[in-house]
Amino acid sequence: MLTAVSCAHRDLAPGDRLAAWQRALSRTFVDVEVRVAHDRPWTGELTAERLGALQIATEDFGPGTVLRGARTAAADPRGHILVRRQLTGTALLLQDGRTAELHPGRLAFHDARRPFRIVLPERQRARVFMVPRALLRLEERQLSALTATAVDGADGGAAGLLLPLLDGLADEVSRSDPGRREQLARTVVEILATVGLERIGGQPESALWERITASVRARLGEPGLAPQDIADQHAISLRYLHRLFQLQGTTMGAWVRARRLEAAHEELAGPGAAHRPIAAVAARWGFTSPSHFSRAFRDTYGMSPAQWRRAAGTGRGG
Repeated sequence: MLTAVSCAHRDLAPGDRLAAWQRALSRTFVDVEVRVAHDRPWTGELTAERLGALQIATEDFGPGTVLRGARTAAADPRGHILVRRQLTGTALLLQDGRTAELHPGRLAFHDARRPFRIVLPERQRARVFMVPRALLRLEERQLSALTATAVDGADGGAAGLLLPLLDGLADEVSRSDPGRREQLARTVVEILATVGLERIGGQPESALWERITASVRARLGEPGLAPQDIADQHAISLRYLHRLFQLQGTTMGAWVRARRLEAAHEELAGPGAAHRPIAAVAARWGFTSPSHFSRAFRDTYGMSPAQWRRAAGTGRGG
């Protein structure tokens, strides 16, 4: 559901604007206090989209300051993680003794359980993702190290690949049908977790990558195994799946082919291989064509499967 909140000069009387804007931000995100300089003009516009547990909002506001104090945080039970992606203008995000200076293209996390301050020296525009902390699957110590640290896609690494994808997914949400939106939301959360983990020096794709590769290994014998099958199994988009393999310098097709060949290579050198037809070994590991298997095996290991079996001492020739 898409909801819109507006607080512009033309909408409300001057005396009511600030209170209305504070209520809008608190209702959309978490309870906050808003401060503005009364001798400077300001406006605020807000749209928010809920996708199950995930919320994606676009905020156009400034100049001003948004505060969440210790007392407010203690009284408000919402413990979400907010992720601010700066679109235009600048912002300073302060939390846990750190300050993230946000320019267009930068992103930073902040934790609703603890006080934070967002200083907006000018009118600016930002996209804010609000995620239940459990969905990010980051430990509390990792979240504490992550807050108010700027992530810049220009620095390379996973962020350089994933932040443009994040923007595309966020734009795609409003154009997608309800069934598709749920899948997009899960992909957005996976990207945010990956980017956050990389920022604090972890292996960004490690948890998801391990789950994906373990499931692929378990299905190597399925000849028709396709990337879409794996993407659906892990509730991520096909595009994100391809990105994860790209981060490893490969494709899913190449990775699966290499693992199948490794498994067949190991089986042909093992006990009992002398009495097992090579075509049966190929089929066991997902190769539907024995001739294709033999060519791929020779290209990889420099000898045919039969030659390898003899060299490994299993004693049977073709």
